[in-house]
Amino acid sequence: GADMTIMEEGSELLGRMSDGGLLPQLTSCCPAWIDYVQKYYPDLLEHVSSAKSPMQMVGAIQKTYWAEKMGIDPAKLFTVAIMPCTAKKHETIRDKAMFSSGHQDVDLVLTTREFARLIKRVGIDFLSLQEEEADNPIAEYSGAGTIFGATGGVMEAAIRTAYNVVTGKELENIDVEVVRGLEEIKKGTVDFDGTPVRVA
Repeated sequence: GADMTIMEEGSELLGRMSDGGLLPQLTSCCPAWIDYVQKYYPDLLEHVSSAKSPMQMVGAIQKTYWAEKMGIDPAKLFTVAIMPCTAKKHETIRDKAMFSSGHQDVDLVLTTREFARLIKRVGIDFLSLQEEEADNPIAEYSGAGTIFGATGGVMEAAIRTAYNVVTGKELENIDVEVVRGLEEIKKGTVDFDGTPVRVA
């Protein structure tokens, strides 16, 4: 899901840059952030990416592409996401984009705490379970998706992905650590083959 969100946000950023669109572009992957902008800074909504969060991307893909591939009626699928944030619960019904598959894309969200309590309640002992390969219904994932959850990871993943799309090269020797860390405001510039791109 993170890879799909990054590809969408990166493509949207490149489109805004090449077409003279509204900048800066703000990420759209966190429902608490979206709620905050809607309530307190509605004038910034046009800056927010139109990409869905990774959770919603996966839900939509499961009820469209995957359901078709497996020959399953999407109306019979019940998708559950296990997430660390309670804001994800409301995200599933926030607006019509959360029903893009023709159904509610994600039917239920359990927080990681709720999931842990459920495991404990039903007595699942992970140490006694037989090892098996995890399901991988979509495909492999990239390094961009892997760093998504780190502070500054969404920005770094978007920069790396957009750089690769523009230049055809991996962003390896350019320091983009400026967007990571716990400082309140982090700023930097990345050279996209002669075009400086400022990030914060």
